[in-house]
Amino acid sequence: MRGIFSHTMAPLLRLGALAAALLFIAAVGVAQGQQPGLLRVPDRSPPTRANQDRVVLPVDNAGGFAGLWNVLSENAGVSAMHLAVMRHGKAIMFDTTTTGPSLMPLPPGNCRPDPRSDPPGGMDCSAHAVEFDYNTGAVRPLKVLTDTWCSSGAFDGDGMLVQTGGYFEGVKVVRHLNPQGNADWVEFPNSLAEGRWYGTTQVLPDGRFIVIGGRRAFSYEFVPAAGQANAHFTPLPLLRDTTDDVENNLYPFVHLLPEGTIFLFANDRSIVFDPQNGQVIRELPKLNGGARNYPASGMSALLPLDLRRGERLSAEVIVCGGAPKEAFKVGEFNKFPHALRDCARINPSKPAAKWAIDFMPVGRVMGDMLILPTGDLLLLNGAAQGCSGWFFARQPVLTPFLYSPRKRRGARFRALAASNIPRMYHSSSAVLPDATVLVAGGNTNSAYNFTGVDFPTEVRVERYTPPYLAPELVASRPDIDMASVPANGVKYGGKLSFKFTSPGPAVAEADMKVSMYSPPFTTHGFSQNQRLLVLQVSDFKPDGNRYKITAHVPSKPTLAPPGYYMVFVLVKGLPSKAAWVKIHQ
Repeated sequence: MRGIFSHTMAPLLRLGALAAALLFIAAVGVAQGQQPGLLRVPDRSPPTRANQDRVVLPVDNAGGFAGLWNVLSENAGVSAMHLAVMRHGKAIMFDTTTTGPSLMPLPPGNCRPDPRSDPPGGMDCSAHAVEFDYNTGAVRPLKVLTDTWCSSGAFDGDGMLVQTGGYFEGVKVVRHLNPQGNADWVEFPNSLAEGRWYGTTQVLPDGRFIVIGGRRAFSYEFVPAAGQANAHFTPLPLLRDTTDDVENNLYPFVHLLPEGTIFLFANDRSIVFDPQNGQVIRELPKLNGGARNYPASGMSALLPLDLRRGERLSAEVIVCGGAPKEAFKVGEFNKFPHALRDCARINPSKPAAKWAIDFMPVGRVMGDMLILPTGDLLLLNGAAQGCSGWFFARQPVLTPFLYSPRKRRGARFRALAASNIPRMYHSSSAVLPDATVLVAGGNTNSAYNFTGVDFPTEVRVERYTPPYLAPELVASRPDIDMASVPANGVKYGGKLSFKFTSPGPAVAEADMKVSMYSPPFTTHGFSQNQRLLVLQVSDFKPDGNRYKITAHVPSKPTLAPPGYYMVFVLVKGLPSKAAWVKIHQ
């Protein structure tokens, strides 16, 4: 959210007037039948010329159904700068306390003391986080005490959302959110040794969290247990070496490799290092062409780990898009360079690893990259010009791309059906247990602003139905018998057995596969801790249209850190709804 450094804070002075207007229309919203307490979305001004300058590619219909968009909710109450899907059927969306009043008030008598109010002693009565029911669209306000602006997070072994850092009074805070009941945030101030604003959190094989980087934080540390505090952090020279005049190394890309080491990418350079002792194992070749991390904001993922032939893997990392290194600097003068088109893959565990370059149909910055249950990747949101920051991008890209990593280079991208909602800065997305995709957020402004701007604050939430859920296939979709899934989870090296039905033609073992997906924490175009594994099936027993399947659980947490995973069964590429399965020691 770098625009704060290049634009005055004058827009914040208008927040008082905005708050009064929102309170005035609250009763109107209730009268119109929307959820009580949720304020009505103000009327948006007509689209500007910049808003209408959108990138929509011709749909590639050669592969059949190209997906379907629908608006799940007209108003989530907050704009989803941060997004995480929890195992109790809800998504957590939140932004920052700096954007002023949201469209979801806190319950009466439950306001937040505002440490930056003028005059001092003021209260903030807006929710800056909500629990969103993606089945019904219902929202529940959550109370954030400290500023979560541009923070990070991950899930622990029990499905607790552990959230780290932020801005101002929130920069060293650790927050917990329990998925059970009607829990709210529990905050632990001064837990971190160094401020973590734009840092990245990664779950380690032993269940701990490492948080890396942040503004002027050239270091890492391990997130302490609830109520404890770190006294020290560990310097990480790559972060200092890759900073530049606009800090193109924020929100570094971090992936846990199957060996238990960390792949770390910052700006245009990357290393493999051991988080246990801090030793750098190898430095990888530079990825030329521009910058990939915030504010240049490319995309990255660890490609799916296929265990069907054993656990000796050759894991690959992919990095796509980004912006020229000077994009933020020239954005100060309303110049918007083209986003990067290249899409590069590397095997970081190979001593002589090199980047293999492919090209997207159009450049993309601020996009999201999600791993689908099939093992394909979905690239969506973002823009074709500019970079992250308030007002610093143009040409929203409305066409998602399907990326098939197993196809030959040059034939991996497919243009899918486009949305009609620009999702620019501060947008987010997430794979849901029903194998659809939740898409939300977008706010290129310093406050909730619906008029007089090129890209109004976006509180609408969409659901995207990917190509594998074509209407003609849905009736044949496999269905997991949730009662047959082990309620207490499974242990490393053990067996995962469950039953499923398939109403279509008889299923042969060769027709199906089992994948397991770790739900990530998504913000600023990077889905932290996203991971998909394809499991080895050891037993398959058909009984009419009912089947019992047994799959091997990964033998070690370096392959799959402890926690809850979405487990899908796929028949000829058609995924079931997921079962939540806990993996533990």
